[in-house]
Amino acid sequence: MVASRPEPGGRSGGRPRLLLLTPDYPPSPGGIQVVSHRLAAALAGFETTVLAPASAGAAEFDAHSGVRTLRVASPGALPGPARIGLLNAAALARASMLRPQLTLSMHIVMSPAAAAIARATGARAVQYFHAEEIGARPRLAAFAASNATASIVVSEYTAGLVREASARHGKQPGTLHVIGNGTDVPEDHAPFSDEPGRATILTVGRIEERYKGHDAMLRALPLVLAKVPEAQWVVVGDGSLRPSLEALAKGLGVDHAVRFLGAVSDEERNLWLRRARLVAMPSRLPAGGFAGEGFGIVYLEAGAYGKPVVAGNVGGALDAVSDGETGLLVDPTDPLALAEAIVRLLRDSELAGRLGANGRANALAHTWPHVAERVEAVLLGALDRSKTG
Repeated sequence: MVASRPEPGGRSGGRPRLLLLTPDYPPSPGGIQVVSHRLAAALAGFETTVLAPASAGAAEFDAHSGVRTLRVASPGALPGPARIGLLNAAALARASMLRPQLTLSMHIVMSPAAAAIARATGARAVQYFHAEEIGARPRLAAFAASNATASIVVSEYTAGLVREASARHGKQPGTLHVIGNGTDVPEDHAPFSDEPGRATILTVGRIEERYKGHDAMLRALPLVLAKVPEAQWVVVGDGSLRPSLEALAKGLGVDHAVRFLGAVSDEERNLWLRRARLVAMPSRLPAGGFAGEGFGIVYLEAGAYGKPVVAGNVGGALDAVSDGETGLLVDPTDPLALAEAIVRLLRDSELAGRLGANGRANALAHTWPHVAERVEAVLLGALDRSKTG
């Protein structure tokens, strides 16, 4: 079943019609959700329609999102692959009526629909790649890249993953365009004071994937507390790994210095970004050939609030963080190196301030409107190719 919201006023039929396909969209939380919505809202050169799953709170979100959105409802008991199949089928059905000139698939699971729409209507297809999905479904990633007119990858690391998956499955990817993720930059980013007697280290991210490094933070924390006893680690986000992490914190004797806040509102998350001394997310490369962090929007979000970051020296963080300029990159598997970087920023306010200021400047150069301009150029280029052949 497809539910739709009326197209907002001011849309002009003169712009190219774009159908953005995504299995991840607000109000559901997550990085792809943010990327999908921010781009859909900022692509001013297109008449954009988003096709996304129905979810709790979707009707209220869509009413204020500024984007024409079609929602696909599915039975709650339907397994994940069946829901994705239903979403692809709905996309093809809607495309036959909307007749888009271009599709933008925000996840490889939507690439079958994009390919089918191209065959049925002649619409060009552009594919977005993040990272984790490539390692999880390399054959589908190779299919998506080879069937797209062009692809957008969020980092050089992600580009390498696409090329590797394509070569392994005998496919030739189309042109890959590296465009990092963006961020929202608040006008007021003045820091709040720490809670009395505390020095806050903040991590923002769902607690679902081990590669995010929450466990590494816990193992580094005793070393941090030995030198900065007033430190506390605050975790914004929730997920299935939380109980095991809470048990690990207790086992390491640091639970008194750890606060798992769970899922919070954007407003509360932003308050913690203003309050924190630094943001740390030491993502690592997962075992078994799976991909890890494709970029790490949280590093840009930290910069938007003038906060220095500590990140792993692997994967997409290499594109998102400039070592010694906007943050410190460390071996994410080494608790001692992680602890030393955190302590250094907690103790050296001049260094932390300089890195935070550089991070703010970097965030201002990577706002969503800036990113959307680059994405729009790729989309228009794909359309130009449809005119020339």
